[in-house]
Amino acid sequence: MPKTFLTSYLSFTKKERRGIIALLSLIIIGIVIPFWYSLSAKRPQKSTDDYKDAMAALKLKQQDSSRRFASKNYDEERYPHYRDPQNRYVPGRGELFYFDPNTISAAEWKRLGLRDKTIATIQNYLAKGGHFYKPEDIGKIWGLYPDEVERLLPYITIKEEQKERTVYSTPFYEKNTYKKERSTVSINTGDTAALIALPGIGSKLANRIVNYRNKLGGFYAIEQVAETYGLPDSTFQKIKDRLTIDTAGIRRLNINTASLDELKQHPYIRYQLANTIVQYRTQHGNFLKKEDIKKIMLVTEEIYPKIAPYLRID
Repeated sequence: MPKTFLTSYLSFTKKERRGIIALLSLIIIGIVIPFWYSLSAKRPQKSTDDYKDAMAALKLKQQDSSRRFASKNYDEERYPHYRDPQNRYVPGRGELFYFDPNTISAAEWKRLGLRDKTIATIQNYLAKGGHFYKPEDIGKIWGLYPDEVERLLPYITIKEEQKERTVYSTPFYEKNTYKKERSTVSINTGDTAALIALPGIGSKLANRIVNYRNKLGGFYAIEQVAETYGLPDSTFQKIKDRLTIDTAGIRRLNINTASLDELKQHPYIRYQLANTIVQYRTQHGNFLKKEDIKKIMLVTEEIYPKIAPYLRID
C-alpha cells in the first residue's frame, strides 16, 4: 500500500518530464550566461592622462565643498567678518587702539572688531577670576583666530599691579614676637564647656571626665584625669599643662559612719573593700585615726595612698 501511494505521487508522464527538463535548462542558461559574458567582455584600458584628469576633477570638487561648508558655518554663526577660503581674517571691520585686555569693556572689544561670541568668552573668563599677565595670553582665548591675535598684539599694554607690602617693625619670625594666650581649666570646678575648649576633648570625653570627678569626690592630682575611661594618653599629654587643681572642695567619706552603699560607689574602694571596712568596724569598733584602716589586709601600701585623700575621721 505505501509503495503504491509513493508511486502515484512521484511518477511523471512523458509530457511532464519534458517540461521539467526544459525548465532546468533555462535555469542553467540563466546562471551561466552572466559569468560567460563577464569573462569574455574586454575591459577598456585607461591611460595615465585619464587618471590625472579624474584626480584633478576630484580635488576641485573637494575644494569647492570646503568653501561652501566654511561659508555656511560662518553664516550660521553670524560672524561679522568675512573670511576667505584660506580662513584668513580680512581687516577693515575693526578699529585698532592701545588697550589693556584686563580692563576694557565689551564695547571696546567690539570696536577692535571681535565677534560677540568671542567677547562673551573673554568677559566670562575675567568674571571667573581670570587674568591676562602678558600680551601673548590672549592667544589662549577660545574663538580668537591666530591672525587676529597677531593683529592685536602690538596694541596690548598690560599694567603691572603693585601689591601693598606690610612693613613690620620687628621680624615676624623673631622669638617672642607675640605670645598666644592659652586658656586653663580648673579640673575640679570646670564644666563640660570649659573642658571641650581643650584640644582633643569633645562632648563625650568632657562628660566622662566630669562624671569620673563626681564619683571620686574630686581630683587631688592632675594625673588622675588620665584614668578617665576612653581618654587617650596622647590627648592627656596635650592638655595636662593646661589643667589646674584646687583640692579644697574634695568630698571625703567618714569611715566610721559611711554605709556599705556609700563606700562601694567610690571607684577606688568598690564592694569588696567597702564590705571589709564595715565588717572590721562592726567587730573592732570605730577607727581612732585614718591610718588605722591599714590594719585591714586588703588595704596595701599601694592602695592606701590612693584612698587616703578621700577618707576622714570625725
